[in-house]
Amino acid sequence: MRVPKYRNVFSSLAARRRRLVTCAVQAGWRWVRRAGAVTAERPGRLRFRAIGTGTKLAFPQGTVFGEPWIELGDHCIVGEQVTLTAGMMPDLDLGPDPILRIGNGVVLGRGSHVIADTTVTVGDDCYFGPQVYVTSTNHSYDDPHQPVGKQWPRMEPVEIGPGCWVGTNAVILPGARLGRNVVVAAGAVVRGEVPDHAVVAGAPARVVRRWTPADGWQPPLRTPAPVPIPEGVTSEELLALAELPVEALAELPDELPDELTASGASGDVPDTAPGDRSAAGS
Repeated sequence: MRVPKYRNVFSSLAARRRRLVTCAVQAGWRWVRRAGAVTAERPGRLRFRAIGTGTKLAFPQGTVFGEPWIELGDHCIVGEQVTLTAGMMPDLDLGPDPILRIGNGVVLGRGSHVIADTTVTVGDDCYFGPQVYVTSTNHSYDDPHQPVGKQWPRMEPVEIGPGCWVGTNAVILPGARLGRNVVVAAGAVVRGEVPDHAVVAGAPARVVRRWTPADGWQPPLRTPAPVPIPEGVTSEELLALAELPVEALAELPDELPDELTASGASGDVPDTAPGDRSAAGS
């Protein structure tokens, strides 16, 4: 049976209309996300004690209250649906000092929670994965005759040192003290003190690897450290290197000279004089 031509026309119009609606909704959502983001210049209803230059809270934000006792450093990235709270509930007078301090260059992954009923400090350059939970308060269960949720909670300050990496779904409990450059594995539950340059994993978390000046990493790392891109290497040179065949890459020295250039057409690495850089394919 032949399909009438007008039915094809209507199907095409409906498909085009759906595409236009989709494009309009996506464009509108991008505009809403940009307009709803919180920065020092556009704080909206949020009145933080301090919010640094270049810091941005993505839209939509999670639960945020106690802003007059929250300090955010410079160049922080706070993902969508991140909860930041100071005090057990809104509209409390928490005194003259800040309760929640977040340092410079901190990244808080999507859906994370930082609950500061008492002092919580996150050092500079800490990175949190998604769904990290940091709290200074925990339920108590001292009285066996009372529901746990009705008993007065315990509160202890939390301190996360600079340069830490906290993996997805990790939990930092009240009283935790993390040193400098600590790595917290995904799903770990951390309490107590963690020394500098340690890797912790598990529930409860324990130290599984640590670096010291005398012994280095113990147990030793199983893979070599990543090699950063040398300063001065251009994007054209990186693109040309990516175009090299596998056989040519295998013949390259372990340490490439700063003057590395490549010809995408021939697949060879030409000899160049120091300081002479040419675009790929030239």
